[in-house]
Amino acid sequence: MTKEVTGPTNITDTGHIHVGKGLNSNALGVVGSTIIGLASTAPLYSLAATLGYVILAIGAQAPVAFLAACIPMVFAALAYQELNREMPDCGTTFVWGTKAFGPIVGWIGGWAVAVSAVMVLANVAEIAGKYLWYLLGRDDFADNRVIVVATGCAFIALMTFISTIGVQIGERLQMVLMVIQYVALAAFGILAFMGAINGSSPSAVDFDPQWFNPAAVGSWSGFIEAVLLCLFIYWGWDTCLALNEETKNPRKTPGRAAMATIVILVITYVGISVAVMMFAGFGDTGFGLTNEANLDDVFTVLRDALFGPWGWFLILAMLVSGASSTQTTILPTARGTLSMAVYRALPAKFASIHPKFKTPWFSTTVMGIAAIAYYAIMSMISENVLADSLTSMGLSVALYYAITAFACVWYYRDTLFLNARNFFMRGLLPFLGGVMLTYAFVQSAIDMISVDYSYTVLLGIGGAFVIGIGALAVGFVLMGIWWMRPKSKPFFRGESLNRETPVLVPDES
Repeated sequence: MTKEVTGPTNITDTGHIHVGKGLNSNALGVVGSTIIGLASTAPLYSLAATLGYVILAIGAQAPVAFLAACIPMVFAALAYQELNREMPDCGTTFVWGTKAFGPIVGWIGGWAVAVSAVMVLANVAEIAGKYLWYLLGRDDFADNRVIVVATGCAFIALMTFISTIGVQIGERLQMVLMVIQYVALAAFGILAFMGAINGSSPSAVDFDPQWFNPAAVGSWSGFIEAVLLCLFIYWGWDTCLALNEETKNPRKTPGRAAMATIVILVITYVGISVAVMMFAGFGDTGFGLTNEANLDDVFTVLRDALFGPWGWFLILAMLVSGASSTQTTILPTARGTLSMAVYRALPAKFASIHPKFKTPWFSTTVMGIAAIAYYAIMSMISENVLADSLTSMGLSVALYYAITAFACVWYYRDTLFLNARNFFMRGLLPFLGGVMLTYAFVQSAIDMISVDYSYTVLLGIGGAFVIGIGALAVGFVLMGIWWMRPKSKPFFRGESLNRETPVLVPDES
């Protein structure tokens, strides 16, 4: 059953008209949504690839950076939660940005979601491609760019197919993959802690409460660099919100799952990082976490020392981390473009729902093809260009999180002073989150301009800046092209989506 509302219509390939979007409602609960949110962040690989650089930037106060980075994420999640209570639309930032600020801001917000997803898909697919061959004992294949890229593209294609045949199948798969990933994380942390205590590591150090002392941070610039690094390894929790129309109790469950995801990630990142710091120490030789040879993947360096003959399990978990994130990254973007099409912000074909699986099959397929093309083209240009494109992804993430945070404040502006809850939950905290994320966007962009920041130099400045800002600029071009099409007029005139446009949600009774 559904509530009877006059919402936008979605004309399917068979000619049937649905009020709403036709997605499979009541498919996910809190646990399933949380699992998918966690999978999107790829916690195992994210921490392994980031911890060394965070310590290089801030030293032993790395836990402070992880805790500080979660603050704007929590504030942004509050904005998502509050907006979702009233408008549980799978378009999330696109819909909320449009309702608050108009079609241009909303469209660019939707574009930023898509850009960040395509960029990160190239990263997680490469992880899956490399670690598959490591697991099979073919290091020569893992070092072969053509084979790795081909394998990564195959993973994207496979996960696109799984995403097409149903969100429940994807949920079951993610539960299995997440168990493997978190068993590996827990084992890694426990073994590292025990190794530090029993003296099996020559570089082990004792735990120091000063690691959690913000006043002990020696350099503001180093602190900001570390926080920016940490900020984006939390990215992915908002996948819970993009699946709101397929969730039980869509006004409340997605927001709760997002907050649960962030809490679990904070505990994971801080706990594991402390254990690894105790075991490996901060030296620049051997296991030391500032050893340049260890920075790209701290966990693999420590694999044999901690897991011994079971080292293959950590490789499997790394593979799982990349593969699971590949699938869950496709989900929110496909639903975002579905919503954009329903409200006439994209061609109607993107609103096509598979009659059997009740998934946005066309949007999902286009997402998969775009990610494969992007990954293959960037890899063919050069591995350094690919690396810079992945670095630049943070600009799109900060932008659409900031849009959502400010959209919450502006949309609820007339009710902010009715009570203390509204003031804090819909006003002050989302506003502070928006300010922090805007600062992260600006500071990241400034840093990326430097040629020393990037692996490549384009147009005389850092390649990461050119790619990141360029990708967002392409969004304005595409929006302008669509604006000139007659079918776009209802959206850009504010007729198909505005503040008063209702949304269709499953009956919560």
